[in-house]
Amino acid sequence: MHSELVLVERRGDVALLTLNRPDKRNALSLDLRRQLADALEACAGEETGAIVLTGAGSAFCAGMDVTQFGGDRANRVRVVETSTRLFGTLARSPTPTLAFLNGPAIAGGFALALLCDLRLAAAEARMGFPELGRYIPPSYAAARAALPSALARELCMTGRVLRADEALVRGVVSSLGTLEDALALAGEIASAPRPAVREVKRRVLLEAESTWGPMLEEEGRALHAAVLG
Repeated sequence: MHSELVLVERRGDVALLTLNRPDKRNALSLDLRRQLADALEACAGEETGAIVLTGAGSAFCAGMDVTQFGGDRANRVRVVETSTRLFGTLARSPTPTLAFLNGPAIAGGFALALLCDLRLAAAEARMGFPELGRYIPPSYAAARAALPSALARELCMTGRVLRADEALVRGVVSSLGTLEDALALAGEIASAPRPAVREVKRRVLLEAESTWGPMLEEEGRALHAAVLG
C-alpha cells in the first residue's frame, strides 16, 4: 500500500509505516495526521503482528505543523479532530507498536514515539518537548504512557531535548541501532503466538484506562477548548 504522506510496507507479519514528508521533517500536517490514523486502523486486525513507525529522511517527526493552525472555524475543527484521532488511535492500538527514531522526535513527534509500546533510536536521534518554550504544554499523558513520573515531569517541565545515548541510559529508548534492528524486534513479537501477544497488549490498554488514558482524553478536551473556545 502506498499513499502520498504515509508509506505502508508489509514485511511478513510486520507493517512498516513511514511518515513521508521529509522536506518538512515529517511535521504532522492535517493530511498526514489523517493518513497515519487511517494506516494504524488498517493494521489493527490480527493479521498484523506488529507495527513499526518511522520517518523518511533525516527526522522522525518535528511535531505538529503549526502553519496549519488558526484559520476559519472549519479548519480549526479539523485541527482538533485530526489531532485527537491520531493520538487516540495510536494509544489504543490493539497491535503492538514500535517507534524507530531515525532522527529528531520533537514535540508532537516525541509524543507519537512515547505512545508506542517500544522505542529504538539511531545514534543521531534527539527527542524532547521544546514546545514548552512556545507556551505550549507538552503531552504529559504521552510521557506517562512510557516513562516513570519523575522523568515525565522533568521532560515536560523543562523542555529538555535528550541525545540518543542519554535517552538510552534513562530508559526512554530500549536500544540504539538501525531500522533493520527495529524490524527484527518487531518480527520477534509478530512471530510469537498471536493470541498471547494480543492478550498482553489488551492488559497494557487496560492499565492505561486507570493511569494515563483519562489524561490523554483530558488533553484532547483542553485542545478543543483552546482552539475552538
